[in-house]
Amino acid sequence: MKSTLQRLSDWYTSQCDGDWEHGSGFKITTLDNPGVAVDIDLQGTSLAAVSYEEKKDRYDSKTEWMICSRKENRFEGRGAPSRLEDIILEFLVWAGRHEKKG
Repeated sequence: MKSTLQRLSDWYTSQCDGDWEHGSGFKITTLDNPGVAVDIDLQGTSLAAVSYEEKKDRYDSKTEWMICSRKENRFEGRGAPSRLEDIILEFLVWAGRHEKKG
C-alpha cells in the first residue's frame, strides 16, 4: 500500500502536463506556533471549480489542532506538527471524491 506522501506525489505527477507544473504544485512548510502548513494549487486541475467545506478538528487543542479550507485556487491545511499526514489525507480523500476520471 502506498504511503500518504507517495499518493500526494502521484496526484502531483498526474497534474503535470508540461505547463501546469511550471507555476503550480504543492508546498509543505512549518509554522512558528509550532505547526505545519500544506498548500496545494488547484488552478488548472479538475478540482478548480469544486467547492470544499472548511474542516476544523480539535481546534481548541494546542497539540492536535487541524484546519483545512479552500482559499481561491488553493487547498490550505494547517495543523499541529503531528497532523501533517492527516492534512494530506484530508486533501486526498476530497480530491478522490471529486476528480474527473480518465
